[in-house]
Amino acid sequence: MKRLLDCSASDFRRMNGKELKQSIQAAEGRTIVAEVIGSVAPLYPEVTNAELVAAFGADLILLNMFDVFQPMVNGLDAKESNQIVERLKQLTGRPVGINLEPVDPNAKQLEKLASLPKGRMATEESLLEAKRLGFDFICLTGNPKTGVTNDEIVRAIETARAVFGEEGLIIAGKMHAAGVANETGASIVSEEVVARFIHAGADIILMPAPGTVPGVTLEKTEQLVRIAHEHKALVMLTIGTSQEGADEGTIRQIALASKMAGADLYHIGDAGYHGIAIPENIMTYSIAIRGKRHTYIRMARSPLR
Repeated sequence: MKRLLDCSASDFRRMNGKELKQSIQAAEGRTIVAEVIGSVAPLYPEVTNAELVAAFGADLILLNMFDVFQPMVNGLDAKESNQIVERLKQLTGRPVGINLEPVDPNAKQLEKLASLPKGRMATEESLLEAKRLGFDFICLTGNPKTGVTNDEIVRAIETARAVFGEEGLIIAGKMHAAGVANETGASIVSEEVVARFIHAGADIILMPAPGTVPGVTLEKTEQLVRIAHEHKALVMLTIGTSQEGADEGTIRQIALASKMAGADLYHIGDAGYHGIAIPENIMTYSIAIRGKRHTYIRMARSPLR
């Protein structure tokens, strides 16, 4: 198995989820995950946002607000909707995943919640369709104002594991409150929550990076990461609070704090511009955690390799 730093598109095409997890682990905290929204107009109409984040150093691409029953990515030339994911993988040479949201109808609301289409919610039906479309990994999380709770994430992990089997790659957790009153700030995640997610079948635990959510400190995050690692799970620390649109100094600070906390993957959200992080911030993030050598190689490596 190659460490992810050394992988080309041909390597990714041969990997299942279990092998992708091992490749990430072997990279020792040097994997960048960039989130994009395909349903909005791309930053530049000549290319998709997915191609743009790949060009600026992302290793894994995560589609947000993607409806599995009405699949579309603006700027993509796929002839059939069921070819969209495969076409994105061809153009970018990267593994492509999807956010699906475990909405809790009984969540205690912090704010007025949005209503989601069934193709964005983490149900057995939508997970089966995501598998059919060819996604390389599943991320069970919540956008703002969706009412996603940790209890529902646990149930969704169990369903996703049943759908994708032992070789699937499942990421789970919350980047922010998602509109839920009793899961805010430092209460978004705890040792108990981490253990429940892993017991349910999650491979990678998602949690806010230090400095992105009030009360989420380096010390608290490092403790939670250690718990996840002790249970053989990896951790993805996230920038899901629009700080993907902050200055490059802020990005570097979050990156280094996440590195010190023990992150295996570094996520950057899609709200720098509408539907994509500021591209230069993806490159800054990457250089901070792995230097120019690996960043430039990832940026330059052709999807034909």
